[in-house]
Amino acid sequence: MTNGEDNSSGAGVEPERSGLRLSTVTSDVDGAARLLRLAEIAEELGSSRIAEEARDLASRIAEGRFYVACMGQFKRGKSTLINALIGDPVLPVGFTPVTAVPTVIRFGEQRRARIQAGSGSWRDVSVSDLNQYVSEEWNPENSKGIRGVEVFMPSRLLAGGMCLVDTPGLGSVFTGNTAATHAFIPHVDAALVVIGADPPLAGEELALVEAVALQIQDIVLVLNKADRTTPEEKAAAVSFADRQVRKRLQRGLGPILEVSAAERIDRRGPERDWPKLVNALGALVEQSGRRLIYSACERGIERLGEQLLAVIGEEREALQRPLEESERRITAMKATIAEAERSLREVKFLFMAEQRHISDVFVDRHKAFLAGVLPGAKQELEEAIACSPYALGPRYRRRLMREAQEIAQRSVVPWLKPEQEEAEQQYRRVSPRFVQIGNDFLKKLAEGGVPELARMPHALDPEAGFRVRSGFTFADFIQIAQPPSPLRWLADVFLSCIGALFIIRNEGREFLVRLLEVNSTRVQSDILNRIQESHACLEVEIRKLLHEVSRMAEQALRNARRVRLEGASAVEAAQERIAAVERQVVALCDASCLPGTAESR
Repeated sequence: MTNGEDNSSGAGVEPERSGLRLSTVTSDVDGAARLLRLAEIAEELGSSRIAEEARDLASRIAEGRFYVACMGQFKRGKSTLINALIGDPVLPVGFTPVTAVPTVIRFGEQRRARIQAGSGSWRDVSVSDLNQYVSEEWNPENSKGIRGVEVFMPSRLLAGGMCLVDTPGLGSVFTGNTAATHAFIPHVDAALVVIGADPPLAGEELALVEAVALQIQDIVLVLNKADRTTPEEKAAAVSFADRQVRKRLQRGLGPILEVSAAERIDRRGPERDWPKLVNALGALVEQSGRRLIYSACERGIERLGEQLLAVIGEEREALQRPLEESERRITAMKATIAEAERSLREVKFLFMAEQRHISDVFVDRHKAFLAGVLPGAKQELEEAIACSPYALGPRYRRRLMREAQEIAQRSVVPWLKPEQEEAEQQYRRVSPRFVQIGNDFLKKLAEGGVPELARMPHALDPEAGFRVRSGFTFADFIQIAQPPSPLRWLADVFLSCIGALFIIRNEGREFLVRLLEVNSTRVQSDILNRIQESHACLEVEIRKLLHEVSRMAEQALRNARRVRLEGASAVEAAQERIAAVERQVVALCDASCLPGTAESR
C-alpha cells in the first residue's frame, strides 16, 4: 500500500478527523506542555525515572497517538493478527515465542524500525532484523536490555493516530515476558485481547483483562485461529469466555469476534468477523481517538503527579521537623528493614526445605521419564543398527554414535518444556511468601506514618515466576562418540577386519543409555538451578525494595541538613520553593488535557 493511497482513501473519515484535530490541537499541546513541566520538576527533585516517563508521554500526546495493545496468552497469534491488520508481515512469527519486548507499530511515511537501548537513545535498524530484538531466540527474556521497539508503517489504519502494540505472550516458560506485558498495562489506552478455543480463556488472560479493565473502557475480544476449530468448539469457547468475563468484570465487553489472521494474511478462506474487527478499530480512531488521548494524558499526569507529590512531601517534612525526629524516623525505617531481613532469613530456611521437596519430586519424575523413554529409544537404535550398512570400523562407530546422539536428543529435549512448567508451578507455590514480605513492608510504612513512601511504585508482583532463563544445552559427548585416540581408530579397524563390529554396537547401546541418563539429569539440574537462582534474584528484588524506599527520606534529610547550615533564611527560602513546586504540581494535576472536562469525561 502506497502512502498516496493512504492519504487519499477514506475521504469520509479524514475530513472529520482533520476538523477534530484542528479543534483540539491546542489542548494536546497544552497537555504535552504540562507533562514536560512535570519532567522538569522531576529532574529538579532528582527523580530521573519520573522525568523520562513524563517526556515519553508528552511526545505521544503532542503527536496525537494512542496505544491499542494486542494482548493474550502465548501462541494466540497476536503478531500474525497485527501483520494482517496492517497488511504487511513486518512482525516475526514462529513456533517459539517471538515477542520478548512490547513492540509499537505506528504510522510513518516510510516502512522503517528503530530500537531504544538501555542508554535511552534510539537507533534505526532494518525491519528485516526485528527478530534480533523482539524474538526469544535472539533476545531471550530481553537479555539485550532493549527498552523499546517502534515500527513505522504507511498503513491507513494507523494514519489516525492509533498505534498497535504487540505484547509478549502470557503463560510461556519465559516469565520475564509476562512481566513485561503486565508492566505495560499503565500505558494501554485500549486493548485487543486475543483468545483461542483451546483453551478458550486461560486464568492468566482473565486476570489481564480484569487489570486492563480497571483503567480503560475500550476492550475488543477476538477469537483467533477460527479456521482451526469446529463450529461447536468455537461456540463453546465464545460462550465460556463471555460467561467468565461477565462474572469477573460484572459487565460484558461486547461480542467476541471470530477471525483467522492467517487466512487474511494469505487472502484465503471466509472473512468471518474480520470486517467487524476492522470497523471496531476504525471506530476507535473516529469516535474515541481524542477521548483515548485525553484519558492517557489524564492518567499519566495523575500517576506521575502523585509520585512527585510524595517526593515533595518528604522534602518539606524533612525541613519542618527537627533533625533528630527525622533521624529517629529513618532509624525506625531501618529497624523495619532489619525486621524484614530477619523474616527473609527465616523464610529462606523454609524455602530450602521446599527446594529439597521439589528435588525429591523431580527424582521420581526422572525415574518415570527414563522408564518410559528407554524402551522406545533402544528399539529405535536397534532399527537403525539393522538398517546400517557395513563400513570400516571408525566410520561405523561415527555413524552409530551419531544415531544414538540424535535419538537421545529427540527424546530428552521435548521433555524440557513440561519439566519447566512443573517446576515453575512449584516455584510459584513457594515464592509468594517472599513477595509478601516485601509488600508487607510497604504496608507497615503506610501504617507507621510514612504514606508518601508507601505510595511509590515498588510493589512486587506475586504472580511472577522464574526470574532467570534456562541454560540447558544437550551434551552429546563428542569425545566418547568420536574418540581422537589413534589407538581407538586402529582398534576399530581391527574389529571390522575380524568381523567383531558387535562390540561397537554394544558400545553404541551403552552410549545411548548414558546420553539419556546424563541429559535428562541435566534437564532437571538446569531447572533446579533456575529455582535457586530465581529465588536469589527475588531476594535481590526484595532487598532493593527494602532499601530504596528509605533512600528518599535519607536524601531529604541530607538536603535539610545542608539548608539549615545556611541559616533560618535559607530554610524559609527552601520551604517557599518546595511550596511553590507543590502548587505547580497540584495545578498541573488539576488542569484537564482537553477543554470541557465534563463532556470529556
